[in-house]
Amino acid sequence: MSHTILVFDSGVGGLSVLQEIRQLIPGQHYHYLFDNARLPYGELSEAELISGCVALIEPMVTRLAADIVVIACNTASTLILPALRQCLSVPVVGVVPAIKPAAQLSKSHHIGLLATPGTIKREYTHELIRKFADDCRVELFGSSELVMLAEQKIAGLEPSPQQLQKLLAPITQSSLDVLVLGCTHFPMLKAEISQILGDQVTLLDSGTAIARRVRDLLPAGEENPEDETAVAYYTTAAISEGLTLSLKKLGFSKIENIKSE
Repeated sequence: MSHTILVFDSGVGGLSVLQEIRQLIPGQHYHYLFDNARLPYGELSEAELISGCVALIEPMVTRLAADIVVIACNTASTLILPALRQCLSVPVVGVVPAIKPAAQLSKSHHIGLLATPGTIKREYTHELIRKFADDCRVELFGSSELVMLAEQKIAGLEPSPQQLQKLLAPITQSSLDVLVLGCTHFPMLKAEISQILGDQVTLLDSGTAIARRVRDLLPAGEENPEDETAVAYYTTAAISEGLTLSLKKLGFSKIENIKSE
């Protein structure tokens, strides 16, 4: 029996997490909901972010009879999980920046976190650092611009190397040896980021760990590739032709607008 998995993000970044889930748990019903009406989340107030996310996700869980919800957004995960778990009866999995494995991997005990400004400033993030990287020097780098570059890339517009070089300049001037990609958009730029930072910097994200968590929470069941489906939902009246094409290439059989603005 196939399970229904709902993955949510502000934009297309959560596709990096969904890809890991599909690889680890094939033959399921995958639904991807992205709130591009309010992108980027890193610049929203906490109250607006929480209320808006709950209002989108709760009815979609009911409509789809989802078995599990994945909040594939670091910024949202730092805020909305308690509110969602209070109103949903199914498991809710959030994304946690990979601070713990980064601290364990670093040889120099000098790591970095690249995330949205919202994630960087959350007490939740600083508690993770205190708990798991107390013996490391941890540098924090916030960027909303990289989120938009990832959005453009998935829509078919390659990011400018000059712009990336400028945005990553503070990191290139650091001596860190492990960089946590603390936004699910950023793995989509992994090749470009790695090219600028060089082989001496290891890039870590949470996609694989989240996929394992989803597998562990779902009831055991057989894979059914013939029954597999993938549907995407978005929250503005239009998405670009390039993004539509990319979603179809990723195997989404249906792309639906759920909330015209």
